[in-house]
Amino acid sequence: MTAAQATFGLSLTTVLMLMAVSFVAAIVDAIAGGGGLLNVPALMLAGVDPVSAIATNKLQGTWGVASATQRYARAGLIDWRSVKWLILASAGGAAAGAVAAQIISSDGLRLIAPFLLLGLAVFIARSPRLDDSEAKARMTPRAFTGLAAAPIGFYDGFFGPGGGTFYFVALVTLLGQGVTRALANAKLLNLASNVGAFALFAVSGKIWWALGLALGVSAYLGARIGAGLALKRGAALIKPVVIAVSTLMALKLLTDPDHPVGQWLRALASGG
Repeated sequence: MTAAQATFGLSLTTVLMLMAVSFVAAIVDAIAGGGGLLNVPALMLAGVDPVSAIATNKLQGTWGVASATQRYARAGLIDWRSVKWLILASAGGAAAGAVAAQIISSDGLRLIAPFLLLGLAVFIARSPRLDDSEAKARMTPRAFTGLAAAPIGFYDGFFGPGGGTFYFVALVTLLGQGVTRALANAKLLNLASNVGAFALFAVSGKIWWALGLALGVSAYLGARIGAGLALKRGAALIKPVVIAVSTLMALKLLTDPDHPVGQWLRALASGG
């Protein structure tokens, strides 16, 4: 057994490849979310079991989201006083979702989530107002806390894919935030929900800690680049990337062997 295998459970070459994937995924995630779309399958292909892949991805993903949030905060896009209750609601919702995931089947969400993501992609593509200008809020921050932040946090902890996208669209459509500011706040709320879910995974014994921390370093660096690109280009970059990532996440979920569409496609391909 090599030193890398003793430390990370995988060969050094495999770890370096996973770090490269983590770096690229963090760039995309800082702009539009969806980093797990690349990270979790990569971990599983490397030989990490599915539950440990999800748990380890929460560790590396938290580093990336924290890095992006820090970058956006330094740009003055986050009003900490106005979002403190949203942070608590997101973290609490995610922790509750992670608990629920241990005792309740996610089959219902697995069925409808890809269609929700496709709907969001179409909505974003067709919405003329999705730019960096601010609009009138449709609800108060207090109402948003209970009706959007907590439920999306629960979804993120319970199932996960597209959680950051749901935060982003909710902030734009319900609180009237401009695209770049909404992205910054979505990263903050996504960080809160990641931490809420991660806290439970941390005591589960499923995280590959050394590997997760190594991948977290590359995610931290990648997220800084992604956030910098988003700040420089604004809505002109954020909008198309969010549409692309939402569509890819939906297609990934639809073609999953556990989804009825994926089962139908497999049967069609086999001539059944």
